[in-house]
Amino acid sequence: MSKILIVEDEVSIAELERDYLELGGFEVEIKNNGKEGLEAAINADYDLLILDLMLPEVDGFEICRKVRETKNTPILLVSAKKDDIDKIRGLGLGADDYITKPFSPSELVARVKAHLARYERLIGSMAQENEIIEIRGIKIDKTARRVYVNGEEKAFTTKEFDLLTFLAQNPNHVFTKEELFREIWDMESIGDIATVTVHIKKIREKIEFDTSKPQYIETIWGVGYRFKV
Repeated sequence: MSKILIVEDEVSIAELERDYLELGGFEVEIKNNGKEGLEAAINADYDLLILDLMLPEVDGFEICRKVRETKNTPILLVSAKKDDIDKIRGLGLGADDYITKPFSPSELVARVKAHLARYERLIGSMAQENEIIEIRGIKIDKTARRVYVNGEEKAFTTKEFDLLTFLAQNPNHVFTKEELFREIWDMESIGDIATVTVHIKKIREKIEFDTSKPQYIETIWGVGYRFKV
């Protein structure tokens, strides 16, 4: 259930908004002054904020500005002012929408649903942008082809990256050197597969704390290698 924060000093309006939003299936919290609203918006997690502009102590513009410094939560500004300058200022500070009082509560609910759906699509597309593998302190960004070990980026050659990624995507599976050579170099091994051993050694130097006692890529004597999870 999506959680919404309403910051509105007119109690009757705040309660009306809350009632309609709760009927729409949302969980709603109300703050009646700007200072409390700002603290809640910054310190708690909400799926959407509805901010009145004219608030005691801290106005809606300031709350919007502060929230946008750290969060991308959708923000709807509400005001009795119809001046375009306020709308332009609010949208310029990062608000997603501007509603002028008086408005239909059902219109508010419709706008809330539309902005939440848009935000969820945006988050979903962002999550799909980069395919990430994370295993015990190792982060492999397949899309950007970057590797981080305990937060520190390590430089990998193309084949080192491909080999590490392949092993990490197939954890606990033992691969022979011949299989790895065919998979990564895309050709049959022609007698000499020492290149696999060399690449494993180089990878270990970059990801293992102690290469003599590897915690990630294990040697299975007489068979090959496996990535341990």
